[in-house]
Amino acid sequence: MIERVKAFSQKHNLFTKNATILVGVSGGPDSMALLHYLSTIQAEWSLHMIAIAIDHQLRGEESKSDVHYVEETCKKWGVEFVGKQVDVDSFKKKSKLGTQAAARKLRYEYFAEQMETYNADLLALAHHGDDQVETMLMNFVRSSNPKALSGIPVKRPFAKGKIIRPFLCVTKLELEAYCKENGITPRIDPSNAKDVYTRNFVRKHILPLLKEKNSSIHITTQRLSESLQEDEQYLNQEAKKMFSHVAEIDQTKCEVLIDIPTYQSYPYALQRRTFHLILNYLYEEFPKNLSYVHEDQFFGLLENTSGNQKIDFPLHLKLEKSYRNLLFRFLEKQPLQSDFHMTLDVPGEIKLPNGATLSAIYTDNPSNHSIGTYICNADQVTLPLHIRTRKEGDRMRWKGLNGSKKIKDIFIDAKIPLEQRETWPLVEDNDGDILWLIGVKKGIPTKQMENNTYIQLHYDKGNA
Repeated sequence: MIERVKAFSQKHNLFTKNATILVGVSGGPDSMALLHYLSTIQAEWSLHMIAIAIDHQLRGEESKSDVHYVEETCKKWGVEFVGKQVDVDSFKKKSKLGTQAAARKLRYEYFAEQMETYNADLLALAHHGDDQVETMLMNFVRSSNPKALSGIPVKRPFAKGKIIRPFLCVTKLELEAYCKENGITPRIDPSNAKDVYTRNFVRKHILPLLKEKNSSIHITTQRLSESLQEDEQYLNQEAKKMFSHVAEIDQTKCEVLIDIPTYQSYPYALQRRTFHLILNYLYEEFPKNLSYVHEDQFFGLLENTSGNQKIDFPLHLKLEKSYRNLLFRFLEKQPLQSDFHMTLDVPGEIKLPNGATLSAIYTDNPSNHSIGTYICNADQVTLPLHIRTRKEGDRMRWKGLNGSKKIKDIFIDAKIPLEQRETWPLVEDNDGDILWLIGVKKGIPTKQMENNTYIQLHYDKGNA
């Protein structure tokens, strides 16, 4: 067993010379074997080792005695010791977590604190090969997320350093045998025999059946875990690149806008991961009721050929599809918008509610015919000009059009997002003649008169 653990540790570069290493120790056979094993290689690697034992106060004096046992053993073996009591019962009521989840959260929070206190490089935990099989089976039952299916990592970043698990290559039976060979009498947690916890059920009833078919299932599973984690790491890197290319982020509003055709040009595997990256970016805390159903809804929205569609996600996140764009936004974080009506003198300038500026001048030599500029003969319009949002029944006409067309239909043809139409500015003269649907369509005045003086309007988006 020792040679396998050494080879496994070397393969994954788990140890470094002169490292400060914390060891999570419960008093059970797995963690006591780990503490003993690390003490045997301490001199070889010049390790500064600190054992950490936590009393979750779930078994009264019994769990308190476990911590005392670890402390006494550390004194015998010359290992520095730190102990801590945490109130799991109170925390789980406050956080609305189950017993195991609450205990784990408090445990890892304390580990992180001690990593800071000791400026530690490593936190060694005693998860073994059977734990890996159990975890992957449990995740297979609970989740469709490939990351969850990849199981327990051998090494991962944590606090100021890394978590390492040197025993993922061996079984629980081997660790119990190791304890016996080295005169270690570990503490036994009676709760491990109860079927009320899913892990215990898998351990007692499912794992033995698998081992009947393959006694080395822990090795097979560990190789699968490492392969899945390597694949997942690569795909996540590619998904982050995709995210940076396809997602337009508005940090002030906590919004993400994607261009659908560009998004769909990437492989589906990256589309799925990028979808989750977007959600991770938007949600401060991931909703418990977010599931694969929402992923299906998202991809259904991408494929929907209708111009405008909306779906609701948990915690007031709304997905709004408008032609080739899809917007993720939180409803309560959206500023309230309303229609407006302003007048513009010539010459003159006004600031629009969206932050843009519209200016007007007289000129004998109009020089700019860009999308942000409108030019007409001064005698063709009646002043003042009115800048407003659309009204029911608004129509306009332009050169080459037989008759006039509804503003509503122009918006549809131009694929203007539905939520932008109610605040989109247009220009009309004092006779009610719509001259310009800004940035979309330039009309022609009803009056057909000409002189050498022109009115030139310029729309500057600024921060709009």
